[in-house]
Amino acid sequence: MGKYDKFFNSKKTLQESISPEEAVAAIAVVTAAADSSLEELDPDLLADILWGLEIFEEYSDDELLETLDKVVAIAEESQIGALFNSAKGSLTGELVLDAYAAGVSVLVDEEEVRIPKGKTTLLKKLQEALGINDKDAKEVIDEVIAAFEEIEDEDLLEDEDETGFDEDLNPNVYESPSGNFIVLIPVNSEQGGRVETQESSVSFSDDSGRLLRIDYFPISSKQTEEMDSVGHQEYLRSFLLSKYVPQTIVANLPDSQVKHTEYLEDILEGAYFVLVDMPQGSTVTKTGNNGTATKLNAYRGVLAFSYGDLLYIVSSQHSFFDKEKPSSLEQEAEDIKQNVLGFVDTIEFL
Repeated sequence: MGKYDKFFNSKKTLQESISPEEAVAAIAVVTAAADSSLEELDPDLLADILWGLEIFEEYSDDELLETLDKVVAIAEESQIGALFNSAKGSLTGELVLDAYAAGVSVLVDEEEVRIPKGKTTLLKKLQEALGINDKDAKEVIDEVIAAFEEIEDEDLLEDEDETGFDEDLNPNVYESPSGNFIVLIPVNSEQGGRVETQESSVSFSDDSGRLLRIDYFPISSKQTEEMDSVGHQEYLRSFLLSKYVPQTIVANLPDSQVKHTEYLEDILEGAYFVLVDMPQGSTVTKTGNNGTATKLNAYRGVLAFSYGDLLYIVSSQHSFFDKEKPSSLEQEAEDIKQNVLGFVDTIEFL
Protein backbone atom coordinates (compact mmCIF):
# COMPACT_ATOMS: atom_id res chain seq x y z
CA MET A 1 0.00 0.00 0.00
CA GLY A 2 1.31 3.45 -0.93
CA LYS A 3 1.88 6.19 1.60
CA TYR A 4 -1.27 8.09 0.63
CA ASP A 5 -3.58 5.20 -0.29
CA LYS A 6 -5.41 5.35 3.04
CA PHE A 7 -6.40 8.91 2.24
CA PHE A 8 -7.24 8.74 -1.46
CA ASN A 9 -7.99 5.05 -2.14
CA SER A 10 -10.03 4.13 0.92
CA LYS A 11 -13.21 2.06 0.54
CA LYS A 12 -14.85 3.68 3.55
CA THR A 13 -17.82 6.02 3.12
CA LEU A 14 -19.90 8.35 5.27
CA GLN A 15 -23.51 7.78 6.17
CA GLU A 16 -24.20 11.52 5.97
CA SER A 17 -23.62 13.73 2.94
CA ILE A 18 -21.78 17.05 2.98
CA SER A 19 -22.42 20.22 1.00
CA PRO A 20 -20.22 21.23 -1.97
CA GLU A 21 -18.69 24.05 0.10
CA GLU A 22 -17.94 21.64 2.94
CA ALA A 23 -16.45 19.28 0.35
CA VAL A 24 -13.96 21.96 -0.79
CA ALA A 25 -12.98 22.62 2.83
CA ALA A 26 -12.73 18.86 3.37
CA ILE A 27 -10.19 18.49 0.54
CA ALA A 28 -8.05 21.14 2.24
CA VAL A 29 -8.32 19.26 5.55
CA VAL A 30 -7.52 15.90 3.96
CA THR A 31 -4.48 17.31 2.13
CA ALA A 32 -3.17 19.05 5.23
CA ALA A 33 -3.69 15.93 7.35
CA ALA A 34 -2.01 13.71 4.75
CA ASP A 35 1.00 16.00 5.00
CA SER A 36 1.06 15.85 8.82
CA SER A 37 -1.87 14.65 10.96
CA LEU A 38 -5.31 15.73 12.11
CA GLU A 39 -3.93 16.57 15.54
CA GLU A 40 -1.51 19.09 14.06
CA LEU A 41 -4.10 20.96 12.00
CA ASP A 42 -4.53 24.66 12.75
CA PRO A 43 -8.13 25.64 11.85
CA ASP A 44 -7.31 29.36 12.01
CA LEU A 45 -4.44 28.91 9.55
CA LEU A 46 -6.63 26.82 7.24
CA ALA A 47 -9.33 29.47 7.42
CA ASP A 48 -6.83 32.17 6.41
CA ILE A 49 -5.86 30.07 3.40
CA LEU A 50 -9.40 29.18 2.34
CA TRP A 51 -10.56 32.80 2.44
CA GLY A 52 -8.46 33.30 -0.66
CA LEU A 53 -10.85 31.05 -2.62
CA GLU A 54 -13.80 32.67 -4.34
CA ILE A 55 -16.23 30.07 -2.99
CA PHE A 56 -15.63 31.31 0.58
CA GLU A 57 -15.48 35.06 -0.11
CA GLU A 58 -18.89 35.67 1.49
CA TYR A 59 -18.21 33.53 4.56
CA SER A 60 -17.74 35.20 7.93
CA ASP A 61 -14.95 34.15 10.28
CA ASP A 62 -17.33 32.08 12.38
CA GLU A 63 -18.99 30.43 9.38
CA LEU A 64 -15.74 29.24 7.85
CA LEU A 65 -14.35 28.04 11.17
CA GLU A 66 -17.63 26.22 11.83
CA THR A 67 -17.33 24.51 8.42
CA LEU A 68 -13.76 23.44 9.16
CA ASP A 69 -14.67 22.20 12.63
CA LYS A 70 -17.43 20.08 11.11
CA VAL A 71 -15.25 18.36 8.50
CA VAL A 72 -12.43 17.83 10.99
CA ALA A 73 -14.91 16.21 13.41
CA ILE A 74 -16.14 13.93 10.60
CA ALA A 75 -12.55 12.94 9.80
CA GLU A 76 -11.85 12.17 13.46
CA GLU A 77 -14.98 10.06 13.78
CA SER A 78 -15.09 8.30 10.41
CA GLN A 79 -11.47 8.45 9.19
CA ILE A 80 -9.94 10.73 6.60
CA GLY A 81 -10.42 8.34 3.69
CA ALA A 82 -14.18 8.30 4.23
CA LEU A 83 -14.24 12.10 4.37
CA PHE A 84 -12.34 12.31 1.10
CA ASN A 85 -14.72 9.90 -0.63
CA SER A 86 -17.75 11.86 0.53
CA ALA A 87 -16.15 15.17 -0.48
CA LYS A 88 -15.24 13.86 -3.93
CA GLY A 89 -18.81 12.66 -4.43
CA SER A 90 -20.20 16.09 -3.54
CA LEU A 91 -18.00 18.01 -5.98
CA THR A 92 -19.43 18.94 -9.34
CA GLY A 93 -18.13 20.87 -12.35
CA GLU A 94 -15.64 23.61 -11.59
CA LEU A 95 -15.80 22.84 -7.87
CA VAL A 96 -13.42 19.94 -8.51
CA LEU A 97 -10.78 22.48 -9.55
CA ASP A 98 -11.70 24.71 -6.59
CA ALA A 99 -11.15 21.75 -4.28
CA TYR A 100 -7.79 21.03 -5.92
CA ALA A 101 -6.87 24.69 -5.45
CA ALA A 102 -7.71 24.34 -1.77
CA GLY A 103 -5.40 21.34 -1.54
CA VAL A 104 -2.62 23.15 -3.41
CA SER A 105 -2.98 26.19 -1.16
CA VAL A 106 -2.33 24.30 2.07
CA LEU A 107 0.93 22.93 0.64
CA VAL A 108 2.41 26.25 -0.51
CA ASP A 109 5.52 27.41 1.33
CA GLU A 110 4.46 31.00 2.01
CA GLU A 111 8.03 32.22 2.55
CA GLU A 112 9.37 30.84 -0.72
CA VAL A 113 5.97 31.08 -2.48
CA ARG A 114 6.40 27.69 -4.10
CA ILE A 115 5.41 24.05 -3.67
CA PRO A 116 8.21 22.37 -1.71
CA LYS A 117 9.79 19.42 -3.47
CA GLY A 118 8.75 17.09 -0.66
CA LYS A 119 5.07 17.86 -1.33
CA THR A 120 4.97 17.16 -5.07
CA THR A 121 4.15 13.45 -4.66
CA LEU A 122 1.21 14.25 -2.37
CA LEU A 123 -0.02 16.89 -4.79
CA LYS A 124 0.17 14.43 -7.70
CA LYS A 125 -1.77 11.83 -5.73
CA LEU A 126 -4.48 14.39 -4.94
CA GLN A 127 -4.66 15.36 -8.62
CA GLU A 128 -5.07 11.74 -9.68
CA ALA A 129 -7.63 11.01 -6.97
CA LEU A 130 -9.77 13.97 -8.12
CA GLY A 131 -9.42 12.92 -11.76
CA ILE A 132 -7.80 16.18 -12.93
CA ASN A 133 -5.64 16.18 -16.07
CA ASP A 134 -2.12 17.57 -16.07
CA LYS A 135 -2.99 20.73 -18.04
CA ASP A 136 -5.79 21.76 -15.68
CA ALA A 137 -3.69 20.87 -12.64
CA LYS A 138 -0.80 23.07 -13.81
CA GLU A 139 -3.17 25.97 -14.46
CA VAL A 140 -4.60 25.68 -10.95
CA ILE A 141 -1.12 25.52 -9.38
CA ASP A 142 0.00 28.58 -11.37
CA GLU A 143 -3.11 30.51 -10.30
CA VAL A 144 -2.62 29.61 -6.63
CA ILE A 145 1.07 30.59 -6.70
CA ALA A 146 0.15 33.87 -8.45
CA ALA A 147 -2.45 34.58 -5.76
CA PHE A 148 0.11 34.02 -2.99
CA GLU A 149 2.59 36.26 -4.81
CA GLU A 150 -0.06 38.96 -5.10
CA ILE A 151 -0.69 38.79 -1.37
CA GLU A 152 3.05 39.01 -0.71
CA ASP A 153 3.31 42.02 -3.03
CA GLU A 154 0.38 43.70 -1.26
CA ASP A 155 2.12 43.17 2.07
CA LEU A 156 5.27 44.74 0.64
CA LEU A 157 3.28 47.68 -0.66
CA GLU A 158 1.70 48.16 2.75
CA ASP A 159 5.17 48.21 4.27
CA GLU A 160 6.24 50.73 1.64
CA ASP A 161 3.22 52.92 2.41
CA GLU A 162 4.04 52.87 6.09
CA THR A 163 7.59 54.02 5.43
CA GLY A 164 6.84 56.16 2.38
CA PHE A 165 9.30 53.92 0.50
CA ASP A 166 11.94 56.49 1.44
CA GLU A 167 15.41 54.99 1.57
CA ASP A 168 16.41 57.61 4.16
CA LEU A 169 13.63 56.40 6.47
CA ASN A 170 13.78 52.73 5.52
CA PRO A 171 17.21 51.08 5.77
CA ASN A 172 15.73 47.98 4.08
CA VAL A 173 15.61 49.76 0.73
CA TYR A 174 18.52 49.69 -1.71
CA GLU A 175 18.88 52.50 -4.26
CA SER A 176 21.06 52.06 -7.30
CA PRO A 177 23.97 54.57 -7.35
CA SER A 178 22.92 55.41 -10.91
CA GLY A 179 19.47 56.37 -9.66
CA ASN A 180 17.69 54.01 -12.06
CA PHE A 181 15.87 51.81 -9.51
CA ILE A 182 15.12 51.15 -5.87
CA VAL A 183 14.30 47.74 -4.41
CA LEU A 184 13.39 46.29 -1.04
CA ILE A 185 16.38 44.35 0.29
CA PRO A 186 15.24 40.68 0.25
CA VAL A 187 17.66 39.41 2.94
CA ASN A 188 18.08 40.18 6.62
CA SER A 189 20.97 40.19 9.07
CA GLU A 190 19.43 37.45 11.25
CA GLN A 191 20.07 34.99 8.42
CA GLY A 192 23.47 36.37 7.54
CA GLY A 193 22.12 38.69 4.88
CA ARG A 194 24.70 40.44 2.73
CA VAL A 195 24.47 43.23 0.15
CA GLU A 196 27.42 43.32 -2.25
CA THR A 197 27.84 45.96 -4.92
CA GLN A 198 30.05 46.31 -7.97
CA GLU A 199 29.88 48.72 -10.85
CA SER A 200 26.37 48.39 -12.37
CA SER A 201 25.58 45.37 -10.19
CA VAL A 202 24.16 44.48 -6.78
CA SER A 203 23.65 41.07 -5.20
CA PHE A 204 21.73 40.01 -2.10
CA SER A 205 22.65 36.72 -0.40
CA ASP A 206 22.37 34.97 2.96
CA ASP A 207 23.39 31.80 4.78
CA SER A 208 20.26 29.93 3.64
CA GLY A 209 21.59 29.86 0.07
CA ARG A 210 19.43 32.69 -1.24
CA LEU A 211 21.01 34.76 -3.97
CA LEU A 212 19.27 37.52 -5.90
CA ARG A 213 21.25 39.74 -8.24
CA ILE A 214 20.62 42.74 -10.49
CA ASP A 215 22.98 43.75 -13.30
CA TYR A 216 22.28 46.67 -15.61
CA PHE A 217 23.97 47.98 -18.73
CA PRO A 218 23.36 51.07 -20.88
CA ILE A 219 22.03 50.31 -24.35
CA SER A 220 24.10 52.18 -26.94
CA SER A 221 22.75 53.48 -30.24
CA LYS A 222 24.62 50.67 -31.99
CA GLN A 223 22.95 48.09 -29.75
CA THR A 224 19.58 49.69 -30.41
CA GLU A 225 20.17 49.30 -34.14
CA GLU A 226 21.15 45.66 -33.61
CA MET A 227 18.02 45.06 -31.55
CA ASP A 228 15.87 46.61 -34.28
CA SER A 229 17.66 44.50 -36.91
CA VAL A 230 17.53 41.04 -35.29
CA GLY A 231 14.47 41.54 -33.11
CA HIS A 232 14.04 41.90 -29.36
CA GLN A 233 13.87 38.16 -28.64
CA GLU A 234 17.00 37.28 -30.61
CA TYR A 235 18.95 40.20 -29.16
CA LEU A 236 18.19 39.17 -25.57
CA ARG A 237 18.90 35.50 -26.34
CA SER A 238 22.22 36.31 -27.94
CA PHE A 239 23.24 38.67 -25.13
CA LEU A 240 22.57 36.03 -22.46
CA LEU A 241 24.01 33.00 -24.24
CA SER A 242 26.93 34.63 -26.04
CA LYS A 243 27.99 37.28 -23.52
CA TYR A 244 26.50 37.31 -20.05
CA VAL A 245 26.48 33.60 -19.17
CA PRO A 246 29.95 32.86 -20.66
CA GLN A 247 31.57 35.95 -19.13
CA THR A 248 29.83 36.08 -15.76
CA ILE A 249 29.20 32.42 -14.94
CA VAL A 250 31.14 30.00 -17.18
CA ALA A 251 34.36 32.02 -16.91
CA ASN A 252 34.35 31.33 -13.15
CA LEU A 253 32.64 27.92 -13.26
CA PRO A 254 33.76 26.12 -16.47
CA ASP A 255 31.48 23.11 -15.87
CA SER A 256 28.34 25.26 -15.91
CA GLN A 257 25.81 24.55 -18.65
CA VAL A 258 22.64 26.22 -19.88
CA LYS A 259 19.84 23.69 -19.43
CA HIS A 260 16.73 25.66 -20.35
CA THR A 261 15.86 28.72 -22.43
CA GLU A 262 12.53 30.49 -22.75
CA TYR A 263 11.20 33.74 -24.22
CA LEU A 264 8.48 35.38 -22.14
CA GLU A 265 6.60 37.50 -24.64
CA ASP A 266 4.06 38.90 -22.18
CA ILE A 267 6.54 39.76 -19.41
CA LEU A 268 8.06 43.26 -19.31
CA GLU A 269 7.27 43.73 -23.01
CA GLY A 270 9.43 40.71 -23.74
CA ALA A 271 12.01 39.00 -21.51
CA TYR A 272 14.38 36.06 -22.03
CA PHE A 273 14.96 33.46 -19.32
CA VAL A 274 17.68 30.83 -19.05
CA LEU A 275 18.43 28.20 -16.42
CA VAL A 276 22.09 27.42 -15.75
CA ASP A 277 23.31 24.26 -14.02
CA MET A 278 26.32 25.22 -11.86
CA PRO A 279 28.14 22.26 -10.24
CA GLN A 280 29.74 23.54 -7.03
CA GLY A 281 28.61 27.01 -7.99
CA SER A 282 26.57 27.99 -4.95
CA THR A 283 27.38 30.91 -2.69
CA VAL A 284 27.11 28.41 0.22
CA THR A 285 29.85 25.98 1.21
CA LYS A 286 29.79 22.74 3.18
CA THR A 287 32.63 21.32 5.26
CA GLY A 288 33.46 17.64 4.93
CA ASN A 289 34.71 15.32 7.67
CA ASN A 290 38.28 16.15 6.72
CA GLY A 291 37.63 19.85 7.19
CA THR A 292 37.70 20.63 3.47
CA ALA A 293 35.15 23.22 2.40
CA THR A 294 33.41 22.80 -0.96
CA LYS A 295 30.65 24.80 -2.54
CA LEU A 296 27.20 23.29 -2.98
CA ASN A 297 25.70 22.58 -6.39
CA ALA A 298 23.20 25.14 -7.64
CA TYR A 299 20.85 26.13 -10.43
CA ARG A 300 20.69 29.79 -11.40
CA GLY A 301 17.85 31.40 -13.30
CA VAL A 302 18.73 34.50 -15.32
CA LEU A 303 16.18 36.91 -16.81
CA ALA A 304 17.10 39.57 -19.38
CA PHE A 305 14.87 42.50 -20.34
CA SER A 306 15.16 46.12 -21.38
CA TYR A 307 13.64 49.08 -19.56
CA GLY A 308 14.16 52.60 -20.79
CA ASP A 309 17.68 52.87 -22.14
CA LEU A 310 19.08 50.09 -19.92
CA LEU A 311 19.39 46.34 -20.25
CA TYR A 312 18.69 44.48 -17.00
CA ILE A 313 19.81 41.01 -15.97
CA VAL A 314 18.06 39.70 -12.85
CA SER A 315 19.11 36.38 -11.31
CA SER A 316 17.92 33.95 -8.64
CA GLN A 317 19.71 30.85 -7.39
CA HIS A 318 18.63 27.53 -5.87
CA SER A 319 21.36 25.79 -3.85
CA PHE A 320 21.08 22.06 -3.16
CA PHE A 321 21.87 21.21 0.45
CA ASP A 322 23.23 17.86 1.67
CA LYS A 323 21.67 15.06 -0.41
CA GLU A 324 18.91 17.21 -1.88
CA LYS A 325 18.35 16.39 -5.53
CA PRO A 326 16.87 18.67 -8.17
CA SER A 327 13.28 18.19 -9.28
CA SER A 328 12.65 17.71 -12.98
CA LEU A 329 14.35 20.28 -15.14
CA GLU A 330 10.96 21.67 -16.14
CA GLN A 331 9.91 22.12 -12.51
CA GLU A 332 13.22 23.67 -11.47
CA ALA A 333 13.04 26.12 -14.37
CA GLU A 334 9.47 27.09 -13.50
CA ASP A 335 10.16 27.49 -9.77
CA ILE A 336 13.26 29.63 -10.24
CA LYS A 337 11.61 31.65 -13.00
CA GLN A 338 8.75 32.50 -10.63
CA ASN A 339 11.27 33.51 -7.94
CA VAL A 340 12.99 35.84 -10.40
CA LEU A 341 9.70 37.36 -11.55
CA GLY A 342 8.57 37.80 -7.95
CA PHE A 343 11.79 39.66 -7.20
CA VAL A 344 11.42 41.83 -10.29
CA ASP A 345 7.96 42.83 -9.04
CA THR A 346 9.61 44.42 -5.97
CA ILE A 347 11.85 46.65 -8.09
CA GLU A 348 10.68 50.22 -8.69
CA PHE A 349 12.29 51.60 -11.83
CA LEU A 350 12.97 55.34 -11.76
